Amino acid sequence: MLDRIGITATSLCALHCILLPILLPMLPLMGLSFLADHAWEHVFLLMTAALGSIALFSGFKRYHKRLYPFYLLYLGVALYWIKHDFSQELEPYFIIGGASLIIAAHFINIKLCNSCKRCEDEACNS
Repeated sequence: MLDRIGITATSLCALHCILLPILLPMLPLMGLSFLADHAWEHVFLLMTAALGSIALFSGFKRYHKRLYPFYLLYLGVALYWIKHDFSQELEPYFIIGGASLIIAAHFINIKLCNSCKRCEDEACNS
């Protein structure tokens, strides 16, 4: 369940970042100008990373004992975090790359957890 929430949150964050330049002129009219702030993006990204860490740790501890979903999650978060350090032309690539890695981490965690639910405890831990 947490993985599915994480996938949804990451997708919404990516959509927010991609559509923001289009919607930016309308935000003050709707009273939503705070969504254009970099601090909001960082808060949302940190919440996504925390939720992702909890979801991945749950699968790691209970089922699969694999670390590579964590690597994908944190690499995706890092890509997202540094997107402002590059030109605006490159930002969409960092957004798509970061979001893809975070979503992949959740999908892989789901797949690993589902495969271990059907196997013996000893086989999952090896």
